[in-house]
Order: sequence, then structure tokens, then C-alpha cells
Amino acid sequence: MLTPEVFDSIEQVPRDAWNALALRQSRAMSWEFWRVVEAARMNDFRYFHVVFRNADARPVAVASFYSITTDIAIFAPAPLRMLLGAVRRVWPGFFKLRMLEWGTPITLSSPPFARDDSVRDDEVIEAMHEVLRGTARRQGQLLLVVRDFEPSQQGLRGRFARLGYHWTDSLPNTYLELRWRSVDDYLGSMRSYYRSKVLKHLKRNREAGVRHELVRDFAALAPVLQAQWMVVHEHAKEFQREVLTPALYAGLAEELSGDAMVLLFHRGEQLVGHALLLRDGDMLRWLYVGREVSAHDSLYLYVAFSVVQTAIELGARRLEMGLTTYDIKLDLGAEAVPVRVALRAAWGLINPFVGLGYQLLNKVPSPGARQVFKARS
Repeated sequence: MLTPEVFDSIEQVPRDAWNALALRQSRAMSWEFWRVVEAARMNDFRYFHVVFRNADARPVAVASFYSITTDIAIFAPAPLRMLLGAVRRVWPGFFKLRMLEWGTPITLSSPPFARDDSVRDDEVIEAMHEVLRGTARRQGQLLLVVRDFEPSQQGLRGRFARLGYHWTDSLPNTYLELRWRSVDDYLGSMRSYYRSKVLKHLKRNREAGVRHELVRDFAALAPVLQAQWMVVHEHAKEFQREVLTPALYAGLAEELSGDAMVLLFHRGEQLVGHALLLRDGDMLRWLYVGREVSAHDSLYLYVAFSVVQTAIELGARRLEMGLTTYDIKLDLGAEAVPVRVALRAAWGLINPFVGLGYQLLNKVPSPGARQVFKARS
């Protein structure tokens, strides 16, 4: 039986004990990453961290969760979003709930916990469920959300179902498996249609004087980068929730030095955009993108291609390209991977209606596969 120890700040958790487990799973679960996220003071997040101990009082698993006010129709189709927008001009909090989420708020870690080999997944899940339900009842939250689960974690579905959770769709993630030694090899492996499309847009940007550079010491640029991110955020159509702060950019540069980096995009001497990246083992994560102005042009494709190029040059084996803007990412060879979340009410009486209600309010895209690359001989 696991005994949970709950902390309301990562600063209270012994760093070495946490990282000894968390880094088995992801850099985005590390003590340093959580310290940055907490210090960024985004939205109305309130964070909690759990260390599970075995009968010998030895730490054997770690997990984090948080409370956040979230739109329960966060992935609503356009007509419903328009209707909700009209209602919220009169009633701003309509269909918004303060809920508990188990996971990481600004990236994806599947599964949302790390453990050593002496304990099983179901032991962690059952113990964490009791922590979540107890916290929700004390604090008055209605909904529990466990995120995120990619196909490799499909086997956990039954464990959550036995605890009353509904398994439902979230926005797909995108990945590019990197098997090329150079960007020329990557381009050469493309079918002619996709290669010519990419080269056409790259030419337009180069003729416009666009160039990029990789920068690891970017703390001083944090206010500028956050302002660029806000331009993209305010025009986002698929998904809006967390609002980044300059402190997040500065914290990543300072706390995760060497692993966090930005690609800066210049047109002449003007900084016109950026991509925020995080090295996570043999994977490179593309976390966010920002622009000086919102425009329908070729810059985003140039940004996305430059992220691929950088990942190849850094020797990453896999590139996580993130949620939304699927068409461009798929044109570059990324694969859309389905993501699931587990939902349940903190109180049993209304729990049967949670899954159906969520599915009625939300519709996520299902991007199809594209044959971007030539058949491998």
C-alpha cells in the first residue's frame, strides 16, 4: 500500500528524491521544470505535488496535479463557440468550472506519473485517485481530469474505468520520427509534391530576408517573446487556455539552461518571431511559437521547417511538434497521434453524465495520415 505525501509547492519537495523518479519519465516532470511553472504565475493555477512512499517509507512514485478554472467546452465547434461567446458577454463564467487536473499544464507527459519498478501502475493510479477525490471534495471542485494518454498508454484505460473515469478524446499531438543525418537527407526523402511545396515557401522567406538563429541565453528577451506569443494566442482558433508570462520564458532560460532554447526569426534586423524548444532526453519538444504580427504568409512554414532542421542538427531522435496547426506539420512529415483524457465527477451521483456531456460539448479534429516520404527500400 502506498502512502501519499502532498506538497503545495515544489520548493517543499526534496529535489534529489523527486528527480530520481521524475526524470525517468520526462524533463517536463522535473523539479526544475515545476519550479519554473509555479513561479510563472499563469492564470489561476494552484499546484500540488505528491510523493508516494512504500511500507519502508522509501519514495517509489511521484505525480503532480493542479486546480484551474477551465472552459468545459474548451474544444467546442465554431458555432457553439460563437454562441458561448455571446452568452459570456453577459455571464463571463458561463460553462467555466474550477477543476482538478492530474498532469502537466503546458506540455504532455504520458502517463502523468513516474514510478520505480517496485510498484505497479494500478497502485499509483488508485492511490492518486484517492488524493484527487479527497482534495476535490475539500475544495469544492466538481470535475477530475487526468491528462494525457497517448496510444502506448491505452492499457491504462481499464484501470481508470474501474474507478469510474470516462475515457474521451483530446487534441491530437504531432510527432516527427527523425531518421535523417542532415536536412538535405530529410528533403531528399520527401515525395516531389511536398518537397517542392516546402522549397517554394523557403525561397519566399529567404528572398524576404528572413533568417533564424538558435539561442540558449534568452532570459533578457522574455518580455518580447511573451508579447509575440500573445499575438498568436489571441488569434488561436482551436485552443486557448493558459496565458504565458515573461517569467515562464525567463525561468526556462535560467533553470533549464542548455535544455531550453529559442529559435529567433529575423527579417533584416527586425525580430519577427520565435519558437520555444525544450530538449527532453532524445526528444526535442516544440513548446510554443510567437510572432510580431499576425498574418497569412509563409513565415509559419519557415518556422516549422527550421524547428525540424534544428532537431536534426541537434541529433534528436524524435520531434514533438505539438497541438493545432496540423496541416503544415503534416506537410512536413509529422504524424498526428491521438490523445485521450480520463474524466470523472468528484461525486458519484452525477458521474454517469460527465462523459456524455463532455462529448456533446467538444469536438476534436482527426487529421488523416499523409504520404510525405518516399517508400523506404
